[in-house]
Amino acid sequence: MEFDAVKATNATVEWIRQWFEKNGPGCNAIIGISGGKDSSIAAALCAEALGKDRVIGVLMPNDKQSDIDMAQLLVKHLGIQSYTVNIGTTFNALCKELTEAGIELSKDSIINLPPRLRMSTLYAVGQSRNGRVVNTCNLSEDWVGYSTRYGDSAGDFSPMSFFTTAEIRAIGRVLGLPSVLIEKVPTDGLSGMSDEDKLGFTYEVLDRYIRTGEIDDPETKKRIDYLHEKNLFKLRFMDCFKYEG
Repeated sequence: MEFDAVKATNATVEWIRQWFEKNGPGCNAIIGISGGKDSSIAAALCAEALGKDRVIGVLMPNDKQSDIDMAQLLVKHLGIQSYTVNIGTTFNALCKELTEAGIELSKDSIINLPPRLRMSTLYAVGQSRNGRVVNTCNLSEDWVGYSTRYGDSAGDFSPMSFFTTAEIRAIGRVLGLPSVLIEKVPTDGLSGMSDEDKLGFTYEVLDRYIRTGEIDDPETKKRIDYLHEKNLFKLRFMDCFKYEG
């Protein structure tokens, strides 16, 4: 079935409105603005649903961010209120404290610490500005675990978790976002590599496999299946022991 971006956009906007009516009447949507397509489109959806005055963007560079102009472009385009909170000093101080405590930080821990600090920042803003935190993940990224648990995978509500990367871009076009934000090459902003370089396959290939089950390269299929199974725990509620005594 061909994806109807207009219908999907309208349905998502209405869902956001209803979610806030039930879970936060009058509250603001708090969203981390990275300058990438996901945060840009999530912010635009919230602005459409709630009005721009109820969307608060938070820019959170880690010392310096080479593409922060994209985040600033999004804020200006939507006309939303924003704050810039630089997490660099906090990140460096925490790394120093961990190292001095005798912990040799792994590469992954260094990469994943900034998104966790950013999520703490978003909740601080949310609790101070009567807000609910927006999760900006999409189906393609979640499928292969391309998110940081308790970092960008956290939030109070998730409007895009069942849309693929291609579908998210189509929604962005319906919302009239600048093409430079919609088509921007996805990166984690942390490792210096694009998402597709790190994953070893393109989102186009992944999206097709998710929606149709079709894939041309058996090795790519094997890798996608491996990543999906390995990272399913990120999509579940925390495993809990229920004592039946």
